[in-house]
Amino acid sequence: MNKEEMASYLGQQTNHEKSFNFRLNVFFLATFLIFTVLIVRLAYLQLVQGPTMQKEEANIATKSVSIAPIRGTIFDSTGENKIAYSSSTQSLYMSLDKNYSLEENKAELSSIISELKAVFDEYGDPETTMTAQEIEEALDITYRQNYGYTPRRIKTDLTNEEIAYFLSHKEDFPGVEVVEENIRHYDKDTVAVQTVGYMKPFRSVIDPEYGIDFYIQAKEEEDPALQYLDNEEVGYDGVELMFQEELRGTKGLKTFPVDSQNRISGESTLTPPDKGNNVWLSINKDVQMATEQAIMDQLEYLQTTSNPAVYAPNAKTGFAVAMEVDTGQIVAMASMPDYDSNVWSEGSKTQEEINKISPFSSNGAIREVYQSYGSQEESYKHPSSTVLLGSVIKPLSVLIGLNEGLFTTSTIYNDTGVGKFGKKGYESTVRNSSGHVYGQIDPASAIEHSSNAFMIEMVANKLFDKYNTGGVEVWDSYMKQFGLGVSTESGLPGEQDGLREYIHEQETTGTQSALAYASFGQQGKYTTLQLAQYTVMLANEGKRLKPQIASKITDEDGNVVKEFGAEILNTVEMDDAYWDEIKQGMNSNVQGFDNFPYDYARKTGTSQQNVGGVDVENGVFITFAPRDNPKLAIAVVIPEGKFGSNSAAPVARKIYDAYDKYIGLDGTPKGNEAAEQDEEQSAN
Repeated sequence: MNKEEMASYLGQQTNHEKSFNFRLNVFFLATFLIFTVLIVRLAYLQLVQGPTMQKEEANIATKSVSIAPIRGTIFDSTGENKIAYSSSTQSLYMSLDKNYSLEENKAELSSIISELKAVFDEYGDPETTMTAQEIEEALDITYRQNYGYTPRRIKTDLTNEEIAYFLSHKEDFPGVEVVEENIRHYDKDTVAVQTVGYMKPFRSVIDPEYGIDFYIQAKEEEDPALQYLDNEEVGYDGVELMFQEELRGTKGLKTFPVDSQNRISGESTLTPPDKGNNVWLSINKDVQMATEQAIMDQLEYLQTTSNPAVYAPNAKTGFAVAMEVDTGQIVAMASMPDYDSNVWSEGSKTQEEINKISPFSSNGAIREVYQSYGSQEESYKHPSSTVLLGSVIKPLSVLIGLNEGLFTTSTIYNDTGVGKFGKKGYESTVRNSSGHVYGQIDPASAIEHSSNAFMIEMVANKLFDKYNTGGVEVWDSYMKQFGLGVSTESGLPGEQDGLREYIHEQETTGTQSALAYASFGQQGKYTTLQLAQYTVMLANEGKRLKPQIASKITDEDGNVVKEFGAEILNTVEMDDAYWDEIKQGMNSNVQGFDNFPYDYARKTGTSQQNVGGVDVENGVFITFAPRDNPKLAIAVVIPEGKFGSNSAAPVARKIYDAYDKYIGLDGTPKGNEAAEQDEEQSAN
């Protein structure tokens, strides 16, 4: 290698060394920078974000379980009678620390069930013993009803011996805990059971198709303090549902750490629940019980009497509402027969048990309810609780005629016993009940004698002449103003508006036909509560009051949280002479009012309707007393009871007597004096 080649080689080596050194320096610099960033990032996480992340970690590693609050009490109007109340009981809960649905844990599960059953059998109440299958279902090992961390309620209403055993053998039953909770009870006298309602577990009322909207929405609540426990008992119907939030109180929370598989891994912390508020019904227990008994006695009489004019073998249900004229408070609401709602407190029901009580569990005084008559086919031949109102519409028919200027209070009509309507030469005819001919009558007499002919020819025909096809719209407006065909706005869940059948009649047969049949009560089906509200309007001359089912709400210490007074929904202004005229006419002849010490306004109704191809007659009766200073209004409906004067009126008399005895139709309770009169009447 010559000198030039050697120099070239050495130059190349030097360049390679320089390049290598440069790359090495770049590598060390990059490594230094990376480690610097990592160290700074780690320091930032520890010093700046550390506390926040620790809190998040704690949140992830803890779970909260809701504890159902102690539900408030439902009193009657006097506050002396508990209609629904909760009592403390001790229940056994168990938290699962592993997945017992796995085959590897089946033996341990079997051992736990056997040990629990042995304790229940030896120390428990023989009436409430549990089978191994029932214990396994309560454990819910497949998580169908509960999350993994949710304690399972195994048994409630533990005996003192069971409690003592489990408390003294905690080490033998890991995850088992005795918890104090409350169970709902209802007055054994079955006081207004459908109106009061009952309870069901929360998980059973949140079905998207059949559940209750209020609870379906509550299921989406994210705040643990507001969430419902799956097993928590909640109001399902009536007052229990209507005042759910007030009665429920404030939930408690139990918070505890869990591991990655949602198993409890430490001690829990407890925020105890607070008792709910108490609801005072407007219902007076004594008046309510008298109302219920009056209906049942009357049904028995109608089914067994030897009097062929009164005998009504299919009169198996009855409904009544008594409502104060000046306050709107409901002092009695009965849907009979009823049942003992304590059955719901006993736990889940079989389908057979549910079918047995279902005809009586719904409030027929506010909604359409069908009773069971053996077979389904036979049941279709009988009316529901919402019947045609019959002649009790006639005071309003006359008011409409007077207010529309169709006639005056002194107008005389010649009743020939037949009312005609329709195109001349092709008229349809309707006769008075039993073919009666009343001759020369004024509007008040038309109400008293219940003249179908007057209502058709003086109200329906003249209303058609005045408004033509718009007559039904005018009629409908009056009905709604008097609370017929619209909600009473009582707030009771499931209340129905009734059926305005004259709308359908107009569409199928014609306006004049719709008005004619509506004028004497054959084109509208309304609830007993609607009839009571309507009767109150007749009594107080045009003020539609909201029916109040509660008088007040108090807290645990008795402080008044809210009071419910008279609330006017709408007012119908009419000439005083018109009100006087219809009150004068409300003088129907009725049974059961012998020696009644007050002047009372009343109107009977016998609604005729075809049900499943069978013609039936329903007894309807409305009344208020005293006539000149009304205190109480009553509506009674006896489906298939025939004439309202015989079937429904006697029930109203007994309601009046009870109200007079305990509250006073003149403002003074009669007490023992009324009891002595009752005994004297019974003796006679």
